[in-house]
Amino acid sequence: MQIKVKPMGPYQTNCYILSHNGFELIIDPGVDATDWILKNVSNPAAILNTHGHFDHIWSNKELKERLKIPIYCPKADVFMLEKDPFGQRVPKSKADVAVEPDGKYRFDDLEVTFLHFPGHTPGCSAIEIEDVWFCGDFLFRGSIGRVDFPYSDPKAMKMSLQKALKYPKNVTLYPGHGPKSTLEAEKRSISYWIEVL
Repeated sequence: MQIKVKPMGPYQTNCYILSHNGFELIIDPGVDATDWILKNVSNPAAILNTHGHFDHIWSNKELKERLKIPIYCPKADVFMLEKDPFGQRVPKSKADVAVEPDGKYRFDDLEVTFLHFPGHTPGCSAIEIEDVWFCGDFLFRGSIGRVDFPYSDPKAMKMSLQKALKYPKNVTLYPGHGPKSTLEAEKRSISYWIEVL
């Protein structure tokens, strides 16, 4: 399994391409991600959204049209793809698969689980693939996703952090912004964030 990353757009939102056994998964294609993605995929299988914020889904529509591949998005965030609730003029897209909380999917021999960690958004998820979480705006190195946006929920975030704190495995975290980390490293600060929420 190989992972490529490129920060996209004014918010430097990390777009990821995961390559495995001759196919690719595209994760969070943000602003102006299309050209970079097209240069780095040969057999794309799907677009996976960690959540519905515009800076993570901006290139959904263009990539779906160009590559003829499905979009997977957490069910509770699907409306953000379709309605542009933040008024950012994001190209509207439609999820082909509205992912249920903690939903599991298989791509060839690869199992993909959308671990549901609501709070930043109603559907916010960490996409677990082997020993990796593509955690969107749930966890960052030394920080967590904001909970002061429309549709955010501090109480839900607190419960999500408690769920992450109890998670039994150490995984590498590939966040929506900034450098990677590990869950073990972030557990040191998760307790603090639980207290301040």
